[in-house]
Amino acid sequence: MKLIVGLGNPGKEYSGTRHNIGFSFIDFYLSKKNIIPSWKSKFQGLCFETNIHGEKVLFLKPQSYMNLSGIVVSQFVQFFKIDTSDILVISDDLDLNVGNFKLKDKGSCGGHNGLRNIEACIHTQEYKRLKIGISNDKNRETKDYVLGRFSKEENIILNELFSDLVNVIDDYFSMDFLSLMNRYNRKNR
Repeated sequence: MKLIVGLGNPGKEYSGTRHNIGFSFIDFYLSKKNIIPSWKSKFQGLCFETNIHGEKVLFLKPQSYMNLSGIVVSQFVQFFKIDTSDILVISDDLDLNVGNFKLKDKGSCGGHNGLRNIEACIHTQEYKRLKIGISNDKNRETKDYVLGRFSKEENIILNELFSDLVNVIDDYFSMDFLSLMNRYNRKNR
């Protein structure tokens, strides 16, 4: 079973914010695949199980707030006996411009509190990530910026990117991760 985790914060006030791009992309992906999820509440997370390319896939949106995402992820990992090599976490990234993304198979959290908590709770930095660029505004407090919304122009760019990322996720189910990174990773534009 693969576990795909989209990071974000629960509640309508956070819907559509930069920090919630993981939630947003999971919803977009399922919609594009004509999958109507029946989200269930479990371990402080919203989860939905389906089959993609003959493999069981569990989609998860932690509802514990970003900084405690790891607690939720670790409970799912333990309960479903998911190997850390089968985890893909989708998160925002301040170092990537809007319209860019990066696949990583391991490494540090890069200052992202949700990823930091996941690493602390699953006791490894070796899990897969899809980092989606949200740009950075050095003139604003980081907390205010990540909890802000995208501009109309940025939303147009994101919609195009999300369409491309559907292919990335589809290939994730049929390719080894190194090949996936080699195929899709590119320079930050």
